[in-house]
Amino acid sequence: MSQQIHLAAFMNAGPMGTTGWRHKDADPGFLGANYYRRVAKVLEAAKFDLAFIPDALSMPRSLGGSFRPAIEYGSGTPRLDPMTILGVMAGVTEHLGLAATLSTGYHEPYNLARTLGTFDHVTEGRAGWNIVTSFQDAEAQNFGEPRLPPRDARYARAEEVLEATTQLWDSWDDNALIQDKDSGIFGHPDKVRSVDYKGQYVSTQGPLSVPRPPQGYPLLIQAGASPRGRDFAARWADVIFSSNESLESAVAFRQDMRARAARFGRDPDQLKLLCAATVVLGETDAEAMAKHEAFADLVHPLAGLSRLAYHVNVDLTKYDLDGPLPDIEEVGVQGHYEEVVEYARRTNKTVREIGRWYGARTEGNMIGAPRTIVDEMERWMAAGAADGFMVQATHLPAAFEDFAAHVVPELQRRGLFRTEYEGRTTRENLGLKRPARDEWMNRAQKREG
Repeated sequence: MSQQIHLAAFMNAGPMGTTGWRHKDADPGFLGANYYRRVAKVLEAAKFDLAFIPDALSMPRSLGGSFRPAIEYGSGTPRLDPMTILGVMAGVTEHLGLAATLSTGYHEPYNLARTLGTFDHVTEGRAGWNIVTSFQDAEAQNFGEPRLPPRDARYARAEEVLEATTQLWDSWDDNALIQDKDSGIFGHPDKVRSVDYKGQYVSTQGPLSVPRPPQGYPLLIQAGASPRGRDFAARWADVIFSSNESLESAVAFRQDMRARAARFGRDPDQLKLLCAATVVLGETDAEAMAKHEAFADLVHPLAGLSRLAYHVNVDLTKYDLDGPLPDIEEVGVQGHYEEVVEYARRTNKTVREIGRWYGARTEGNMIGAPRTIVDEMERWMAAGAADGFMVQATHLPAAFEDFAAHVVPELQRRGLFRTEYEGRTTRENLGLKRPARDEWMNRAQKREG
């Protein structure tokens, strides 16, 4: 049997990207619940593994120190609370995994454990957490700090947050709650324990007020691309989301992540890597390319620069916009910056030209007729680049509707994708084991070793 492809849907709790809101088929109703209900129903009917919502805790201010470009051109804003949106989507689905982005920099372990543990219970095992350390100085400024801590400090705090959060989830035995009405015993106190975690950055007493989640831990997702970020993902993540400019870099990234996971004592097959795939469909390849070019033409030059400055957390106006891209030592999203560097070296574009490209850039472009798209997905899978794809919509909800109507049936016809969900929880559908209680101890010991 052919290797099965996993599919996740990348969607904002708000308009899609710098230009998605301008697409003629884009629904402007992203402030209302029905917008997200419609998307959720489409994804579940198509048998997607999960929906994934990115997030940041600020209005972008990276271009010229002002939030004006973000509002004027719609780059990185608005962003609604992802947990609220996923709650809306949960109400109209039964199998679709639901993953929210939450920052280890500006959430405490107890809040994270309680919120995500509760969501995993009420969805019967469909909660996911995309772990980020935040990447914008504007985020820090919303929480009383002048700028983000250095990357190493952000990841040091993230390590502690994960250790504390998983210990809180593990503070209950799986069978601690019995609710025996005859005896009057609600639960076994000896199967619930205190945590008493004390680190340099966070501390928590516990136990958690929520019993152990159905999945053990909610699905853990990460997208770190720096060396420190890769180690963090290899230790903690169940799913890694990557964005690569070429097939070769994707293969190298997956090989590296699997090797790192093995060094931390993990089974590399328990780490699923999903590559970004922005799919633009047409009845023919030529029609699809025409759609892509028309979409790119919607980009305002300053919108592109605003989006690029937002992702790298650097005010690009301090550089010569008609000169080459300078070396930038500390950036916000390392993976996006590496893509930009790869593109800049290949094309010799100026900063201004790169900004225009970046505004129209869609991660992991796959453009063509349905058969062409599936051919390309098969090629990436055969090369060892991915375990599946994070499908990114150019606009909502029509792009997902087109994918569900035309690409999913072709995947199913070739035996590459499910026709029914295999399990009840998101971990089961991804072929991932449920973490045993105290799994965190092994990972913490690997960190110390």
